[in-house]
Amino acid sequence: MVLVAVSGGRDSMVLAEKVRREGGPFAVAHCNFRLRGAESDADETLVREWAARYGVTCHVRAFDTEAYAAAEGISVEMAARQLRYRWFGQLCREHGYEAVLTAHHAGDNAETFFLNLLRGSGVKGLCGMPEEGFLPDPDYGDIPLRRPLLHLMRADIDRLVKEWELPYRDDHTNAENTVKRNKLRNQVFPILREINPSFEETLAADMQRLRLVERIADDYFEEHVTLVWDGRRIDTDLLKTLPSWEYILYRILAQEGMAPALIDQATEIVRSGLSGRRVGAFISATGRLVREEAVGTPEIVVSEEAWNPDRSPIMPEGVLAVDADKVHGDLVADRWVAGDWMRPLGMRGRKKLQDWFKDRHYSLVDKQRAIVVRDSGLADAHHVVAIAGHTIDQAYKITPSTRRVFVITKRS
Repeated sequence: MVLVAVSGGRDSMVLAEKVRREGGPFAVAHCNFRLRGAESDADETLVREWAARYGVTCHVRAFDTEAYAAAEGISVEMAARQLRYRWFGQLCREHGYEAVLTAHHAGDNAETFFLNLLRGSGVKGLCGMPEEGFLPDPDYGDIPLRRPLLHLMRADIDRLVKEWELPYRDDHTNAENTVKRNKLRNQVFPILREINPSFEETLAADMQRLRLVERIADDYFEEHVTLVWDGRRIDTDLLKTLPSWEYILYRILAQEGMAPALIDQATEIVRSGLSGRRVGAFISATGRLVREEAVGTPEIVVSEEAWNPDRSPIMPEGVLAVDADKVHGDLVADRWVAGDWMRPLGMRGRKKLQDWFKDRHYSLVDKQRAIVVRDSGLADAHHVVAIAGHTIDQAYKITPSTRRVFVITKRS
């Protein structure tokens, strides 16, 4: 028995009717995200009435989506996604549903392709959504997720709605260009259709071919990654002897959560062999060591500690502490590069690191040995959190409201 996600829109109503006509056992699940007032309630009523007409079990849950988004510091769109997939997983566990079915179609996949292209997700993102996968929730990642309509175009959906005389409701916010997906659908895709009326079909075929390329790339990565990566260190000398070593490095660093801009910097460091060193340490905000500095260079260690407001913020020599709740992503230890800047504690305004070094009469060797700590969650990859062993950026300083800190220790 499967669980069909039904919003009340034309896509999901086609999916529900398709599953019903095929005759297998199923139930439906409807999320009321309470984002459109009476319209959201009307969507719920439509789904309930359709399910009742055919004697189908209907699960309905209302969410305070905006409150959840605010509490988690994420967009409303992302909040809705997390809430629905988590609930679908809970329903499957509770009622024994073997899979979740969603109504994504070829148009949705085209939108996903361009969104991933714009954010820089690599080959995997350009493959779009697969017809079969698993729920994107860490607690329910073993539950199958299927997309039976992924091969259908918008025209196919419209034809089936008319042919089956299906009731449905249109979400008026789909016409608003306040989110990226809507901008693509409403502004970009019409232009692409003028250039190629079948661009969605063409793109769908290309994504199928990209999945074949991805399989080859996956096999290559799995065959070689253990030669150069032990889960803690990257042997960059051996790495650079491999064909397409940049891809292997990208995959390692990407799966460790590194931001694309920092991956590009790391690749350039490895390519240039700067200071004859291996790639430095990438340390996550949880204190997990992802990448380690080369032998002979100082090591950076990050640990998380509870903070007593009565404690003095002055740390021992070589040790820095930053407010952990002000860190947006992972803390990343790296060599400084031209363009790096910070607002040093106790100073006003921005300061380029090269100027900071110049003010302190750093020699060329001193500058090459300097280690900075970055926040992978910042949009500006040149904004430095700390110069290890010396100072931190004003934005991360400890205040009376600080309750936990990341302690950054530079050990020779």
